[in-house]
Amino acid sequence: MTRFICVWPAEICKGLRLLASHCCPYTLLLTSNTCYRYRQVDFLYLNAGIMPNPCINLKVFLSGLFSRKVIHMFTTGEGLLTQKDQITDDGLQEVFETNVFGHFVLIRAIEPLLCHVDSPSQLIWTSSSNARKSAFSLLDYQHIQGQESYSSSKYATDLLSVALNRHFNQQGLYSSVVCPGLVMTNLTYGIMPSLLWMFIMPIMWLIRIFTNSFTITPYNGAEALLWLFRQKPELLDPLLKYHSCTSGLGNNYVESRKMNLEEESSELFYQKLLELEKQTLKKLSESEEEYK
Repeated sequence: MTRFICVWPAEICKGLRLLASHCCPYTLLLTSNTCYRYRQVDFLYLNAGIMPNPCINLKVFLSGLFSRKVIHMFTTGEGLLTQKDQITDDGLQEVFETNVFGHFVLIRAIEPLLCHVDSPSQLIWTSSSNARKSAFSLLDYQHIQGQESYSSSKYATDLLSVALNRHFNQQGLYSSVVCPGLVMTNLTYGIMPSLLWMFIMPIMWLIRIFTNSFTITPYNGAEALLWLFRQKPELLDPLLKYHSCTSGLGNNYVESRKMNLEEESSELFYQKLLELEKQTLKKLSESEEEYK
């Protein structure tokens, strides 16, 4: 049977690695505009994400750079990064809408392509080590009041993944979360000036000897994505996050860790998203009527 992988533009590099691995010689790489040509999507990689206007706390950075917390600081970005979010034309916070809600609406829109009891489909979310419970609140799930919208949005995807498993496993749809580790991408390089990165990169390569979370390259960071592709989704634990790891010698492997969340919170968040979707679609429908 031909297996279909739906990959958004931000995921093209990871999709190409799946193809290059030859683990499924009949894999087809799809983009969003071709999804509806097929009766089923077996894998949906959800990675679109933004970190607008990142600001670095230089005091925290300099004090942490030469302390015992340097690995934790680079790995999680805790206390180091803030973002200036803005409101979209839909009236939603930009980071939340891009990193979380847009994915949710997509899943709901192609639900018939994803739910097949006889042939399981899998959602694979790219989360982050920056996904922290302390940055998220059910009372402010769009993170209107805070300055760590990226961290909040990634924790929100962790919650959503757990809720999706509860609601859709019996219909043949499974959801998993991965953490690519610390990967140097355009998003990462945009956090600080290039001169600072020239100074920091040798330190990061040195730190990599002592920690497995510094994957550095997108190829290494895709290890958990590739590993999940080879697994039977019904055998995976929905409460685990699968981390891409790279040893000091450059060997890639996957490590699973339990997510720091409550299942009750994931269900409450899921219900809030359903209500927000209902409100948003109603507004869009009313706007369309005005233009007629």
